[in-house]
Amino acid sequence: MERSKVTPVGPELSFLRAPDGTLQLQLVGDWKLKRGLPTETAVEAHLKSVGALRRLTVDASGLGSWDSGLLAFLTGIQGLCQARGVAFDPGDLPEGARRLLQLATAVPERQGARRMEARPDFLTIVGKETIGLWRESGEMLAFIGEAVQSFGKLAVGRARFRHTDLLDIIYECGAAALPIITLISFLVGLILAFVGAIQLQQFGAQIYVADLVGIAMAREMGALMSAIIMSGRTGAAFAAQLGTMQVNEEIDALMTFGLSSMEFLVLPRMISLILMMPLLCIYSDLMGILGGALVGVGMLGLSVTEYVNETINGVHLIDFAVGISKSAVFGILVAISGCMRGIQCGRSASAVGLAATSAVVTSIVLIIVMDGVFAVLTNALGI
Repeated sequence: MERSKVTPVGPELSFLRAPDGTLQLQLVGDWKLKRGLPTETAVEAHLKSVGALRRLTVDASGLGSWDSGLLAFLTGIQGLCQARGVAFDPGDLPEGARRLLQLATAVPERQGARRMEARPDFLTIVGKETIGLWRESGEMLAFIGEAVQSFGKLAVGRARFRHTDLLDIIYECGAAALPIITLISFLVGLILAFVGAIQLQQFGAQIYVADLVGIAMAREMGALMSAIIMSGRTGAAFAAQLGTMQVNEEIDALMTFGLSSMEFLVLPRMISLILMMPLLCIYSDLMGILGGALVGVGMLGLSVTEYVNETINGVHLIDFAVGISKSAVFGILVAISGCMRGIQCGRSASAVGLAATSAVVTSIVLIIVMDGVFAVLTNALGI
């Protein structure tokens, strides 16, 4: 009999060749992953070197302790034997290892399961993304159309929803959002005043910090920051609520009862944000101006009277009107994004998280795009 041995790394693996075309694998030592196990590459190389074989058997008389690493090794060896037409005999493996090996090979591997799909080229990726964007645009237009129909039914008194739900959602979108709006708006106004003060002090024009903060908050930052906060707070909540209802098949139950999910679920949420966003914008403007006043009075040495008078002279009603108009439109966008992603949610728990994330991303993108449209329109109209 011929005998050869692989240099052991941790556990020992040796080969014993019999004249009848049988190759015996002799396993010695502890076969555990932490010891570093031989790979089936050494066995494959030996199979190629010895020529024709009829059977491969395992001698585990010298085997010590073992773990899943032994099973992974034997599974690979069994696959090699099947590929080369060699019969595999587990020999005197421990009973536990034999049963686990049988269990691992009870269901055959699906053909092509290990095949790696070719990475699509650049044009294919662009094409798929374009088709997806076109499909999502169509779905959004269809959703907006259904929302407009629901508002039409509301105008003629035919929309069906619970008024108690509307009041609860108004509270969640309004009063419950005041703490975070207060904090963020106050800090934004403070930061604007601090940045402006550093530059204006060089020219002795620190009094104009009041104009800078007032106009920026009234026309831009108040509406924008309120909308971004509400997209992350309320838009994501809308998507999670409706997505969870979709997973629990509650929306299907509403349809079974003859109730429109657009009227019963989406319409109250849209009404709430449309009503509350202008009020939150005004509150955000005031908090931002208050934050600027803290810097003007505490850092620049201005009196409260000077700061208030300069703010009144620098900020006009048209500035507040522009910001309030933006906030109403932003509220519609946040409500549409959150409700649409919730309605489109899949039927799994992970889909709810994806819907909430997608709602925030969609609403913020739409808010920034619409803010740019407002900037172009106000410039063209000279407002």
